Amino acid sequence: MFQNILTTVRVNISTVRSIIKTNERLRQISFGANTLIQKESYEETELILDTLMQDIPRAREWRVYDHCAAVTRLYAIYERFVEDLVSDWLVLLPRLFPRYLTLEEKIRNTHQTGVGRLLLELKKNRYEHLSIEEVIRGLFHGTTGEAEYELLPDAFLLHEQNLRKETLVKLLADAGIADAWNWVEKHRDIQYFVQEIRASENTAEGELNELISYRNEAAHGAPIDNFLGSNALLELCDFIETLCQALAELVTYQVIERKKSIGDAREIGRITEWFKGPKAGVAKVEKTTLSVGGSLFLVNEARSCCQLAKIESIRMIEDAKEVDKEQVEIISESEVGLKFDVDARKELRLYQLKA
Repeated sequence: MFQNILTTVRVNISTVRSIIKTNERLRQISFGANTLIQKESYEETELILDTLMQDIPRAREWRVYDHCAAVTRLYAIYERFVEDLVSDWLVLLPRLFPRYLTLEEKIRNTHQTGVGRLLLELKKNRYEHLSIEEVIRGLFHGTTGEAEYELLPDAFLLHEQNLRKETLVKLLADAGIADAWNWVEKHRDIQYFVQEIRASENTAEGELNELISYRNEAAHGAPIDNFLGSNALLELCDFIETLCQALAELVTYQVIERKKSIGDAREIGRITEWFKGPKAGVAKVEKTTLSVGGSLFLVNEARSCCQLAKIESIRMIEDAKEVDKEQVEIISESEVGLKFDVDARKELRLYQLKA
């Protein structure tokens, strides 16, 4: 769930990391660390350096450029992810709430207000992809019940401000995703970043504010007096990737909760032991069928965890021996050995979606 947009984030941030590392390596080569180049002859090394030095910028300006490029790109990746996440959530809502009038009032109010604003601003270039029919169709179908309704993402994404904490929380809440920042702050990887990487000297909100401030300075052409070095930029890459992961898990949890309430998902057990090295553990599982290659959701809202896990192996005890199974049918609560493709932990609850 939401794996495609998360994969896009990871690929884009990986590219940013590669460019930061490559440029830092080139600077080391260009400004004196010649021994970093391993070539068969000194003459060949000298030729490479001569070629590099022909158009090389000064070290400070080069670092400023890297800083501006990285923070601008990272913010764009983050903003696009949030908008894609909200859009994908809105596409799912008609399946989770088949009747428009059963949606939360806040969602309906945001939708109706957004449709009105779009109709007023439809002639602007940013909305040239929309027609009047597309803007009003979902609202018309929702209120009349004549056909399946849809929620136009553009009606929810009318924010003009940078996606700082307050704007992000409001954007998500208006789409029916409440208490977003509380989830972010409790997320295990966000807590690790704040406590271990930042030594608790900053907060998740502070990290996001710094990125946006750096991005605004870079975008508006302000003099850059305070720029980040390569290590700090790489850490910022880690933070944005982690923030996107936390938000994806939040929305996934909202989907699972709604699916549970309408009978499309159910809790089938919980992990009672976990062995971090092999990414395997023991779970108490209720009546269900499990298969290698199948998937479960690992959930613990108190620790902001809701991630999809693929089952890589299943192990049962038969005649006092451990036996690997490709598929197992559980008819009463049993202990099952499970290996996943992701790390987990004790006390995570296991959810299975209705086939």
